[in-house]
Amino acid sequence: MRLQNKVALVTGGTSGIGEATALLLAKEGAKVCVAGRNEERGRAVAEKILNGGGGGIFARTDVRRAVECNRAVEQTLTAFGALDILFNNAGVFFPHTVVDCTEEEWDLQLDINLKGTFLMSKAALPHMTARHSGVIINNSSGWGLAGGDAAVAYCASKGGVVLLTKAMAIDHGPQGIRVNCICPGDVDTPMLPEDARMRGVNWKDYLAGCAKRPLGRIGTVDEIAKAVLFLASDDSSFMTGAALVVDGGGIAD
Repeated sequence: MRLQNKVALVTGGTSGIGEATALLLAKEGAKVCVAGRNEERGRAVAEKILNGGGGGIFARTDVRRAVECNRAVEQTLTAFGALDILFNNAGVFFPHTVVDCTEEEWDLQLDINLKGTFLMSKAALPHMTARHSGVIINNSSGWGLAGGDAAVAYCASKGGVVLLTKAMAIDHGPQGIRVNCICPGDVDTPMLPEDARMRGVNWKDYLAGCAKRPLGRIGTVDEIAKAVLFLASDDSSFMTGAALVVDGGGIAD
């Protein structure tokens, strides 16, 4: 119970890494607000938390909109009285080069992946600074540190998340707030088969390509959730401004 009496808000919490993280944080004692756009899935995740004996609510949130980010924070404070941990996880991906990427797809990826992280942090920080305590974890990517093929807007947005994280760590460390990011590699989420489909690659061949890394496989959502738990807990009490790579050795190879 490393997060006993803590309160967390998880964006993109309705599936994949977000869902796994919300459930793990709750298992470790945190009360969790699950934020996302899909109400049916979000309420189902919150119900799982409640059925497990934890505290969970759902807040319908589009992280591209400041008013909805502010509302999610207020719902969290109203339900649980505090906000200790923010996991900025909401993200979207389209596989295109500069030539192929439409302006609309560029805007969507930058708005959700990068601007959404900024807006949700902006909503949460005043409450954390008032208590001189808090942890923010941003979800970047291995491709936020090293470029990837046909992923120009995604790489730009995730690279921005890494440096946003470092800048926030410098600004808010003196206020008692730690800010770190995770940089996952290929993970078994709904985003992966959708990427294969959009690229026109056979799923078996796609997985074989993903496995070309030192550990020889893709990651699981639970493995990424454990990395978030580490950064959320006092186990990482002297870490801020870090980009924690969790990718089976992908960018090391």
